[in-house]
Amino acid sequence: MKTTEELKELLYKNATVADAAPDALQAAQDFCEGYKTFLDNAKTEREAVRTSEKLLLDAGYKKFVPGEKLAPGTKVYTINREKCVLAATIGSKSLEEGFHLNIAHIDSPRLDLRPVPVFEKTGLGYLRTHYYGGVRKYQWPTIPLALHGVVYRADGTRAEICIGEKDSDPVFCITDLLPHLGAKQNAKSLAEGITAEDLNVLIASQPIADKDAEQRIKLNILGMLNEAYGITERDFTRAEIEVVPAHKARDIGLDRAMIGAYGHDDRVDAYPALMAEIGIAAPAYTTICVLTDKEETGSDGVTGLNSMYTFHFIQQLCAAQGADYITACKAGKCLSADVTAAYDPTFADAFETDNATYAGNGVAIYKYTGARGKSGTSDASAEMVSYLTRLLEKNNVIWQIGEMGKLDLGGGGTVAKYVANQDIDTIDIGVPVLSMHAPFEVVSKADVYMAYLTFKAFCEDAE
Repeated sequence: MKTTEELKELLYKNATVADAAPDALQAAQDFCEGYKTFLDNAKTEREAVRTSEKLLLDAGYKKFVPGEKLAPGTKVYTINREKCVLAATIGSKSLEEGFHLNIAHIDSPRLDLRPVPVFEKTGLGYLRTHYYGGVRKYQWPTIPLALHGVVYRADGTRAEICIGEKDSDPVFCITDLLPHLGAKQNAKSLAEGITAEDLNVLIASQPIADKDAEQRIKLNILGMLNEAYGITERDFTRAEIEVVPAHKARDIGLDRAMIGAYGHDDRVDAYPALMAEIGIAAPAYTTICVLTDKEETGSDGVTGLNSMYTFHFIQQLCAAQGADYITACKAGKCLSADVTAAYDPTFADAFETDNATYAGNGVAIYKYTGARGKSGTSDASAEMVSYLTRLLEKNNVIWQIGEMGKLDLGGGGTVAKYVANQDIDTIDIGVPVLSMHAPFEVVSKADVYMAYLTFKAFCEDAE
């Protein structure tokens, strides 16, 4: 009969990074300085692509040319419609022996401007918005907001807009009702307190000088935009302008162990995945890093992973080697990287503690995502879980495993199912996030670093 101490060794232990790998804490601090810079420069998917492309070019990547022979160690990349990045380092093994694919997304919950956004009402000028992805609408009023995006003029020329990020820039906001007059609002449910039609961005209040004109504030707004960018109201129909929080990434806590920022979901996995790809020199298996768009709205469209653009890229890599795509996919492996909810003791009732993931306890593995009865999940095999956990333990990477929350409360999906549909073994990993999907999310620096070490180990694995 085993002793009590021997039996205790059979328990699943979930240690913090601080306890299990204290020497990694300074490395995490150093790594996250680059991550914070990335966040500040990449508040939209287009900006994330531009920032990523610069990092790739600085690291010696060249534009991918379909049909071009690629020797082992060659680094190539391509861009899909300015919203997705695909980068690869050619391995010494044939693609028919497999590839190692890392995927994260670079879109985040936000507000988009409507096609006809500018209006005035009772002395104030506004922009109408349409929320993108899963937002809690009550979180968006009364915070400083910035405008980022592109507008195409009638002649096809393009204007880039970024207002609210420089210290000298104005910012914008959505107003809320004062508590003194909020009795009716207080009686509503949380979801109904602020509606979609309330999410109007305050942009101006000064009218043009002509007292006889109608819509004087709207005309002033359009005049200023025309002077600055050469655009008209009609040009908003040809625009992609996002409303995002104007704040920068900041350290959280006296110990500076966490980061508060907009866009952790999912740039907190995109940046480590990209840096791991950049850092690999001579992999055994070809490594592929994909930073994709549209995950927050279901991954549909030409820049979402439910399209074929990623798999066309892999097909072209195979064609350059004379490798069979179907054989390559059967042997391939994928880490589908997306955030999950970190256990929050303030809202403990939403979680099942034994199967929750915790900030500061390392990279999170989730065998399945989806909603309630595993709807919308790829559900990784036991073999895939075994492969990944053994790889992480061999490389001293601190990991934890769990689910998003209590089953009947809902859930969330990732891009994993779209990869698995191509017959590629896929498993979900990611960084746990506090206040997930809020305009200001919080992550542990230790978890960010462990995510990077996970991608690094996966890229370097030769077994």
